Amino acid sequence: MIDFNNDDIRERIRRADERELQIICGELRFFLLDKVSKTGGHLASNLGVVELTVALHRVYDSPHDKIIFDVGHQSYIHKIITGRAADFDTLRQHGGLSGFPKGRESEHDVYDTGHSSTSVSAAAGMAVARDMTGEDYQIVAVIGDGSMTGGMAYEALNCIGSSKSNVKIVLNDNGMSIARNVGAMSKHLQELRTSENYIRTKDRVRSSLGRIPVVGTALTEGVRKAKDKVKYTILGDPGILFEELGIKYIGPINGYDIPAMEEAFRTANAFDGPTIVHVITTKGKGYTWAEKYPRKFHGVGPFNIKDGNILSSTDEKSFSQVFGEALTDLAKEDPTVVAVVAAMGTATGLGPFYDACTERFFDVGIAEQHAVTFAAGLAKGGMKPVVAIYSSFLQRAIDQIIEDVCLQNLHVVFAIDRAGLVGADGETHHGQFDLSYLQMIPNMTVLAPADGNQLAEMLAYALKLDGPVAIRYPRGSATGDHLPLPTFAGGNTTLNDGRDVTILAVGTMLDTALEAAYQLIDRGINAGVRCINVVKPFDPSLMDIPSGLIVTIEDNVATGGFGETVQAHFVNERQNVLSFAIPDEFIAHGTVEELRAECGLTADAVVKGVTDYFERKA
Repeated sequence: MIDFNNDDIRERIRRADERELQIICGELRFFLLDKVSKTGGHLASNLGVVELTVALHRVYDSPHDKIIFDVGHQSYIHKIITGRAADFDTLRQHGGLSGFPKGRESEHDVYDTGHSSTSVSAAAGMAVARDMTGEDYQIVAVIGDGSMTGGMAYEALNCIGSSKSNVKIVLNDNGMSIARNVGAMSKHLQELRTSENYIRTKDRVRSSLGRIPVVGTALTEGVRKAKDKVKYTILGDPGILFEELGIKYIGPINGYDIPAMEEAFRTANAFDGPTIVHVITTKGKGYTWAEKYPRKFHGVGPFNIKDGNILSSTDEKSFSQVFGEALTDLAKEDPTVVAVVAAMGTATGLGPFYDACTERFFDVGIAEQHAVTFAAGLAKGGMKPVVAIYSSFLQRAIDQIIEDVCLQNLHVVFAIDRAGLVGADGETHHGQFDLSYLQMIPNMTVLAPADGNQLAEMLAYALKLDGPVAIRYPRGSATGDHLPLPTFAGGNTTLNDGRDVTILAVGTMLDTALEAAYQLIDRGINAGVRCINVVKPFDPSLMDIPSGLIVTIEDNVATGGFGETVQAHFVNERQNVLSFAIPDEFIAHGTVEELRAECGLTADAVVKGVTDYFERKA
């Protein structure tokens, strides 16, 4: 057995023969399964790139050579190989190892990622910096076929293709069946295209023809045209696309044939210009349950390795489930309701909608900007589009929300999942900015349900409005600890106003506010609570609150959040405003409970803040 905690695994990988590499890859998979089954994490994608990552580290000398993992879902093997195996028991735990590349963890994580389609742009920029400073190293962007659905990737490809920047791209394609690329002819063509002798011969022929007087140029052009016809015949669509962008294409390569991948990478390195190596892999490779259910094991909680069952489960419906079921019911009654997602249909709860209204379900891929403007076009045409996107991903389309939806006051409903602190995915996935970036936009209505019942009611309400509407809700259970609330009809919910203090709780912060109010009452402070369901437009009735102190609590950054809005309205009033929000910093990973405590979004923190206020006043 390999001791990944103590052995110099990188050096062992670089020295290993083909037989030992197979053993190492098997033990890497076993180690990964053992650790992720206990901590949870992104499993299927990492199982699929074991051999690919090993081949990369055999050819490229990290961190001298720079390996950038797009999104970073597939960076676990890289982390194990680069000396972090001992930390895998803390994967995605508070204060522990991140599930994404983080420069603060290791010099081998040369670029922090978490959102998709960014790696090629980053590699292009790093390549220019390398060349300007006269340094000499390779830059490799490892990007998946899913990330290639994002427009930013093509902007970057266009850039490096025209500039001829020396960037190496590894396209990890786990969406294409490898069966289409096997067979004698495919193997022959692959060997031909990745042969260094072939490449050198081709360049020598071109050079020799060009030196022939008078007719040399014409001959060269004729050969080029003939070569292009052959290329178009044998490469297929992927090769044509990249070659036409000015990027040398090598592949497709079997992602489990380490010698073949090594040869392809070294061939790519022989080019002084942009090159893409197309590698075919399988999500979940080597673990039956992950291969069979790659979507389930994309991001998974702790599970039983033997049967693949998730260890912690609940019968309570999540906000995503409530949203999906509610929208499906509404769509059955209204044929103009359509759903738009950005590669996250099941994750946003829209599986039932797809089954019931397939022709009205539109998955545009990892292309949030397009999703929003596409929805604007649907609205212009008389449909009622509901755009379901995670909060942190929707921020990629702020310009489209402003220019294409709100400027025209179009009736697009944004179902913003994963608002607030999401937990183990950390900085890149927390939805801590949506209230700030949505409140600043004219014509936008912003709603925040306290529980699943309110979410369903708000969705029905939003579809009857005119103009853009955003409904933001968190990850997890849609069942609150509070008593049933009145049916949402477009206003905020007043539970009671306190004589001394009134707490304004945004959406699901209601339970925290109620707990704080109970504790304050026990201390002799008369406290009331209002549930803020309508964040924007501002509710003028809030100006009539009788208490001398107003407290706001929200799972959004303080800057530009609801608390700042309240403070601005009360700046000339007799009441004082005390706000609790996420601080002006990026929040790392951990459980939501741990992170709320860290950010001061707990009942105890509110109680302390209020009692300190009255003690100072006294």
